[in-house]
Amino acid sequence: MATATPKASESGTAFEPLSRAFAQNPYPAYAALRDKGEPQFFPDFDMWLVARFDDVAGIARDNSMVRSPEFFMSEEEIIEQKRRQNWLDMPHHQRFVQFSMLDSDGDVHDRLRKQVFREFTPAFIARQRGMIQSFVDKLVDGLIGKGEIDFVEDLAAQVPGHIIGRVLGVPDEDCPQLRVWSERVVQFFDINRSDERKALAEQATTEFYHYLLKLMAERRTAPQEDLITRLMAAQDAGLLNEDELVSTCMLILMAGHGSTIDVLGSGMHALLRFPDQMERLRQNPGLIHTAIQEMFRFESPLPFFHRYSTTDCMVGGKAFPRGTKFGLLYGAANRDPAAFGEDAGSFDVARNPNRHLAFGGGAHFCLGNHLARLDMEVIFTTLIKRLKSISLAEAEPQYKPGLSVRGPKALRLTLTPA
Repeated sequence: MATATPKASESGTAFEPLSRAFAQNPYPAYAALRDKGEPQFFPDFDMWLVARFDDVAGIARDNSMVRSPEFFMSEEEIIEQKRRQNWLDMPHHQRFVQFSMLDSDGDVHDRLRKQVFREFTPAFIARQRGMIQSFVDKLVDGLIGKGEIDFVEDLAAQVPGHIIGRVLGVPDEDCPQLRVWSERVVQFFDINRSDERKALAEQATTEFYHYLLKLMAERRTAPQEDLITRLMAAQDAGLLNEDELVSTCMLILMAGHGSTIDVLGSGMHALLRFPDQMERLRQNPGLIHTAIQEMFRFESPLPFFHRYSTTDCMVGGKAFPRGTKFGLLYGAANRDPAAFGEDAGSFDVARNPNRHLAFGGGAHFCLGNHLARLDMEVIFTTLIKRLKSISLAEAEPQYKPGLSVRGPKALRLTLTPA
């Protein structure tokens, strides 16, 4: 198969996802990839990048496109591929992170997803509103008189992990440590897989594992009305084994941290970059639901995921053989003018319809999207109600580098109480 490395576009835009320029604004590079039409080969991950909305959506929703290579590779081939990607020799990471509901397919994925889906129903999430509101009110009470805060660290990072921790059954005082472990595990999914980052991910996974074992032992002697107790009951019923239980708990906690923190930060930044939209939301609080969907579209917090083809296929008018790895650029697809109009690069709190791909699609559609959106609804509604004005206290926030994440490192704000 012929390959072609993404090069600089005619406008001088190159696809360099570890660069500072890409971190600050990846959208010119995404647009250049969309303009190419067909997928472009990216040797760093040995994959074909897919940037157009229709192509990304088609792959994400196609059940013949899978996360795991086990459908077309032998065990020896998978091991060799992992060795090339520095994805081996980390036993706990391989056992609980590289295997998970997220990276499984077929019957295994369906069985594990069913156990989580039955818990994360819209009705169950709606019942968490009072708890979330109380938690956010207490945080805002402590911040509102400070004048200047780091929105990411002081507020955004304090909510999602504590809320998902409470749902799972983690004590509040342990949630900050879970965030550290989650970030150290997740960072190794990006394209920079150095030995140093590898050791950090393995150590964090090991400590995370031992913590969950301790929590599970406590639930054996004193069951609670929480998710971990119910998942342990599913284990006792033979619906999942202990490794799958640990892996699923890790996945839920990790998913409840980083991406929601990132979209809270980028969502607030978007409102400040488009002050007319902030005022529009302030004057019409009922727009909060479409505003949150627009935050996910405009700055997708998980802008990249992969799929493998289990059959020969056509993508973007080009033929690909079975076993091809595709990099789905959700961040590029969600700014595609072909799907969202010529104003795809603008932020519109009333955008409707808004069929973005920030939650993925098909069998791997994000189960936690209802809880993430509720967290955001409570936070933004509370801040807009209680503050007369919110403004940036810095010239330009710095965004995290990498291909798999999108969010500001920090967001210094000046708050003026109502």
